[in-house]
Amino acid sequence: MEGLVASLGLIELSKVDFLYPDGAQALKGIDFSVKPRERVAVLGPNGAGKSTLFQLFNGLLQPTRGTVSVKGRVVEKSYLKEVRRTIGMVFQDPDDQLFSGTVRQEIAYGLLNLGLAGRRMDEVVCWALEVVGLSGFENKSPFNLSGGEKKRVALASVLAMKPEVLVLDEPTGALDPIGAAKIIALLDRVNRELGITIVFATHDVDSVPLMADTVFVMDKGEIILSGPTGEVFSQKDVLRAHNLRLPRVAHLAELLERDGDYRFPSSPLTIGQAKKMFLDHKTKEKGQK
Repeated sequence: MEGLVASLGLIELSKVDFLYPDGAQALKGIDFSVKPRERVAVLGPNGAGKSTLFQLFNGLLQPTRGTVSVKGRVVEKSYLKEVRRTIGMVFQDPDDQLFSGTVRQEIAYGLLNLGLAGRRMDEVVCWALEVVGLSGFENKSPFNLSGGEKKRVALASVLAMKPEVLVLDEPTGALDPIGAAKIIALLDRVNRELGITIVFATHDVDSVPLMADTVFVMDKGEIILSGPTGEVFSQKDVLRAHNLRLPRVAHLAELLERDGDYRFPSSPLTIGQAKKMFLDHKTKEKGQK
C-alpha cells in the first residue's frame, strides 16, 4: 500500500515546510485540511505563502518536510495524473490560462487530452458553458471578452474536466461589483448543485462570509488562525495584527456598539445577517410593549 496515509480530508497537509532553492522559507509547520463539499477561504497579506500552499496541492511543488495527501494518498510523481484530475486550478488572471482562438477550443483542449472527442466532447463543452452562464459563446474569441467573461471561460475549461476540488486564486479580483457578485453566485451554485469543493485565496474580505464555511489565516508562511468563518472573524485583534480587516458590515456593527447606538447579539458579517438582527430586535421590542 505504498503512498497511502491515514487521512480524513480530501486534501491534507501535515507539518509541511517549504524552502525555495535560495533558502527562503515560504511555509512553516503547515497543518491544513479540506473536507469534501467544503468551502474554504485562505486569507493573508502578500507574501503570506498562499500561492506556494496551492502549488503543493497538485504537485507543482513538493514539500521540503511533511506530507501532502489527496484522497488519502501522498502526492508524488506516480500519483500526479490522478491528483490533477481531482484538483482543478483557476488562476487569478484568466489571460494566464486562456490561449485558444475560440471559447470552444479553449474548453475542448483538456477534454481532447482525456481522449474525449466528437459528440460527447461537444456535449461536455455545452454543459460547461451552460453552468457558467455563457451558452452561445462557443465561437467567440476569449480575448475579446470582458474580464468577468474571461474568468467564467477559464472556470468552464476546468469544470469540463469534472474535478472534485476547485482551487481559485483571487476569484473576484479585478472585477466590478456586478461581475464579482456573479462569480460569487456561480461558485456557490457549483458547490451546492455539483458538490464540488471550493478552496480560494482572496484579499476581498467582504466576499469571504458569502463564499466560505471555513477560513485559514496565513502570515509569513504560518497559519495564524483557522476555523468556522464566524469564529475566525470574531478574533478582531489577531486579524488586525496581521494587516487584515473585518468585513465592512462587521466594522459598522463595531462602530455602532462603540457609540452605544445598538448592541448586536453577535457580530454580523453580511448585510443579510445585520438585517435579520435588526428585524429580530424590532420584533422583540414590539413584543415587550
